[in-house]
Amino acid sequence: MKRPRLGSTAFLWQQVRRAALAVSVLLGVGTAVAAPAPASTDAVQCPPAAQMPEPQALQQLMRDARDRGLLWRLEKNGRTSWLYGTIHASRLEWMIPGPSVMKALRDSDALALEINMLDGKVMAELLDAMRARPDAPPLPAPLAQRLEVLKRAECAAAELDALRPDAQVISIVALSARRQGLDVAYGVDVTLAGAAAAMQKPVIGLESVQTQMQQVISDDPVQVQETVASALDQLESHKAGTQLSHLAQIWADGRMNLLTRYADWCDCLNTPKERRDFERVVYGRNPGIAQAIAMQIDSGKTLFAAVGALHMIGPKGLPTLLAAQGFRVERVAFEPAR
Repeated sequence: MKRPRLGSTAFLWQQVRRAALAVSVLLGVGTAVAAPAPASTDAVQCPPAAQMPEPQALQQLMRDARDRGLLWRLEKNGRTSWLYGTIHASRLEWMIPGPSVMKALRDSDALALEINMLDGKVMAELLDAMRARPDAPPLPAPLAQRLEVLKRAECAAAELDALRPDAQVISIVALSARRQGLDVAYGVDVTLAGAAAAMQKPVIGLESVQTQMQQVISDDPVQVQETVASALDQLESHKAGTQLSHLAQIWADGRMNLLTRYADWCDCLNTPKERRDFERVVYGRNPGIAQAIAMQIDSGKTLFAAVGALHMIGPKGLPTLLAAQGFRVERVAFEPAR
């Protein structure tokens, strides 16, 4: 299959950088970039920062790219659209989508993401929602100390202090992925946003900032403390990095059978609270996302909708919900790697 041209490589990469910043904000790491290691005998070993490839290296990545992840064909009223399951943090060698995915994007009228990461107003609203409230009660001292220790361990910049505590801990989880070779700057949805901009295709947000934030952060001090404590437990036990790495590899291999059994192997849904949080943050958003996808397609667009892969699984997943809305939903089989 002939690789579709993406236009100016420099322009594409400019858009990828912009989208990477947006995803960083979405994950709560807008300014939480790597900081220099402390100058002491106990200096922290900072993970490597993302290295954006030079134009020649980017062209090579494009030539070598193969299809990864999960792609479905959506058919209704004689039109074909696409649903793609992504991961928000990826490896450098995975960041360029393969030929089938890129062709589906090129053949679509618009790209739909969870939020429009190329809209400056949306990003400003998102960052504002993540900022700490001056009237919010502080974390209990022991919890705050644990948070500070992990911020230092992951070489988070001081600007992270301006975020809410639950946003800070989400940031640390995202930063910890760098030790597994994963980075939001390499996220596939980031590259898709850059590619859509290079193709002069509109980018559509499927959710509002308010919808996302009310599921991710809270004004309830008790819930904030529970969220921070649970995430710190996962980070301190090094479970978070292992889970992220395993999930990323399953996504890269397109192993829907394992993804569907996420609850069996993730070691992250062990308590009633963890299960409630997953239900709220993933399944709770799916009906609204499915409705937004259907509304865009019913308006006459052909759509390439890219949403986190965990939103695809089970009877409450997007493929099932879209089938219930009258779409013929068919998984696209990728050619095996050579």
